[in-house]
Amino acid sequence: MTHQIHELVRDRYAAAAVDASHGAGACCGPQQAIGGGLYDALERADVPDSAVLASLGCGNPTAVAELREGERVLDLGSGGGIDVLLSAKRVGPSGRALGLDMTDEMLALAQRNAAEAGATNVEFLKGHIEAVPLPAASVDVVISNCVVNLAADKAAVFAEIARVLRPGGRIGIADIVADDALTPEQRAERGSYVGCIAGALSFSEFEAGLRGVGLSEISLTPTYQVADGMHSVIVKAVKPADAPVVARATSAELPVLAGTGCGCGAGGCC
Repeated sequence: MTHQIHELVRDRYAAAAVDASHGAGACCGPQQAIGGGLYDALERADVPDSAVLASLGCGNPTAVAELREGERVLDLGSGGGIDVLLSAKRVGPSGRALGLDMTDEMLALAQRNAAEAGATNVEFLKGHIEAVPLPAASVDVVISNCVVNLAADKAAVFAEIARVLRPGGRIGIADIVADDALTPEQRAERGSYVGCIAGALSFSEFEAGLRGVGLSEISLTPTYQVADGMHSVIVKAVKPADAPVVARATSAELPVLAGTGCGCGAGGCC
């Protein structure tokens, strides 16, 4: 199942990268209409048009992450690089913005966008957000834009976020979250017409997942409704300053969370 979900998501985002490279808006449903429209005119002016066109996000994490000069920022599921490039500008020459994506087409597009923007403090990595190819305690901030809901193993994602964050580090994530009253089956019904959000966790599940890996000061703030009982949400949390540095968790050590991937199935919304 994990491999199936990865392939469905990879195919969808590969197509979006190709579209953006040719000057077309990103594919695949309502997020096409959201995406780059969530960034103000000044932000859009700071990045190449193809980075905006490739945006399939549901929020603007760089607007809430309170990035500071000199910080190291990791964007999970960085796509065409819009949030990496905006982060790079905020952390300045003494900081660094890292993007992680599993799709070759998106990584190639992001590299071209970074070159066009003249960004020298950026780096793009290939990999899955369930197994981040970075050392423990190596970044100050983790951001993500509507990607956790697509993850095949959300417990692993939360564990990796906690692992790569330095003690005192924080997250600023935009994601799709379901009302607690919705069952996974009801979320799947909504996912078929809201751009692959059927794998979204509920509010309580998302908070429990973050708390379970040791994060604190957790808040989930809805910003708008994307379907009945489904919301775009800004998620914030902090890794306590006295938290120990931990190794990557094994699958046996991870809890089971309800949301599993985009849930579209073959021929579905992905």
